[in-house]
Amino acid sequence: MRRRWQDGEGTLRTPAAEVPLRIAASYRARTRGLLGRDGIRGAMLLTPASSIHTTRMRFAIDVAYLDRRLRVLAVRTMPPGRIGLPRLRARHILEAEAGAMSTWGVVRGAVLEVIGAGSSSGERIG
Repeated sequence: MRRRWQDGEGTLRTPAAEVPLRIAASYRARTRGLLGRDGIRGAMLLTPASSIHTTRMRFAIDVAYLDRRLRVLAVRTMPPGRIGLPRLRARHILEAEAGAMSTWGVVRGAVLEVIGAGSSSGERIG
């Protein structure tokens, strides 16, 4: 059964930490993303998404490309004003301030888990 994502908040469980998470599942929320912000506490999950840009952003970000099972395909740090190439198998993109993902243990091959976000049942995904 496919997961139906909704805009909202939850918790991201990584190999080394539990992190506050904001979900951007609607077109409007994905388009807005981190634009116009001076930083972010925790992380933002864009879904569905396979590429991003950092034009008009004020700070560098870490970007993790995730497959449909929330397995990390690649992690990159992107400075402002860049356009990322699409990843073929990516279904979700995780964004955080530059340097955060390495402290959370988010590396290629890691499997992440989203807890209680965008659902009324508080289910675990991943």
